[in-house]
Amino acid sequence: PVGARLPAGHRLRLTVSSSDFPHWDRNLNRAEHPFAGGATDAVVATQTVLHDADRPSSVVLPVVPA
Repeated sequence: PVGARLPAGHRLRLTVSSSDFPHWDRNLNRAEHPFAGGATDAVVATQTVLHDADRPSSVVLPVVPA
């Protein structure tokens, strides 16, 4: 969870990632233990956000009144 106060007119940016290192253990995107390989063994991951009529996506931002 993150809290932020944004002045009127400011914007937010959403970044989609499969990593949050060092908060979570690394993921080399291979079917083995995270510490079994080195950094050069990593496989590039592709993130897909589906956002069409059949698969809608959303971001919910709760707003706390001033």
